[in-house]
Amino acid sequence: MRVVAYRYRNYDSTIPSDALGEEMLAAAERVYTDVALPTEPGYRPERDRLLADLQAHPADRVLVDNFATLGNDPAEIRHWVEAIESAGAEVVTVERGAIALDSILQGAALSTEQRCRRLREGHARSRLQALPPPGKAPYGYRRGQGRYLIDRATAPVVTALVNEFLLYGSLRGAVRFIEGKLGKRISVSTGRRWLTHPVYRGDLQYQDGSILRDTHAAIISRDEAAQIDRLLRRNRPLPPRTAGAPRSLAGLVTCQECSQPLTISKTAPRGQAKTYLYLRPSGCPKAPRCSAIPYDDALNRIVDR
Repeated sequence: MRVVAYRYRNYDSTIPSDALGEEMLAAAERVYTDVALPTEPGYRPERDRLLADLQAHPADRVLVDNFATLGNDPAEIRHWVEAIESAGAEVVTVERGAIALDSILQGAALSTEQRCRRLREGHARSRLQALPPPGKAPYGYRRGQGRYLIDRATAPVVTALVNEFLLYGSLRGAVRFIEGKLGKRISVSTGRRWLTHPVYRGDLQYQDGSILRDTHAAIISRDEAAQIDRLLRRNRPLPPRTAGAPRSLAGLVTCQECSQPLTISKTAPRGQAKTYLYLRPSGCPKAPRCSAIPYDDALNRIVDR
């Protein structure tokens, strides 16, 4: 009977070898030993070498300290036990002797389920006490006294975005404003989340979607929140970039002759600092193409109507 063994040891392990079944390991023809690396827990070259040797020179038994030696989670343990058994060897634990793998995995699954249940119970207790959910505090807040507190260093950035959006109704313009004025660069989606997330309105939102109102100091008041929601609903039917475009007619007008949308183009005569804006039809099918329209003239005629 050919017997080999596999061991997985911590890099600073001081456990004596006889505590892990020296008598049984003495019968092993070869002992494969991997040392745990804190930075790379999945790096186990000796385990790979063990499987390769078993495929080349089959063994009858593979001794391990326990099934946890073979992997970091139940799925990985099952994979390696099945791989070793497919090579014709039986996996035997030194600590418990032969034991069914399914019972080990069932115990691991039960332990995981109990841990998840304890976490859910802890979250439920925190919710009853109106405590913030786990994780990093949102931008503009910090944790303290069992709730979110306004962070005086970052909250002014959120306030500036809100004020700029309420003043001009342009989300992209507000994002550009805080980048140029305060040096804070964010995406448009982040700016929208700041404007709409309940946490900035003094409420807590949990993973299941439930919301607890008035749990901490708000950066956005209820009146401001109502105005923000109205502005966002107003901008929703517009093309994606129209509401935040620097020109008011962007994406809103079409050519009466060819029915193509008009885009804004800017020209500057050579040697002059003054620029001129025109509306040009994009993709005009006519020949010759429809001529450009001075932007200011078109804007004045639309306003006069």
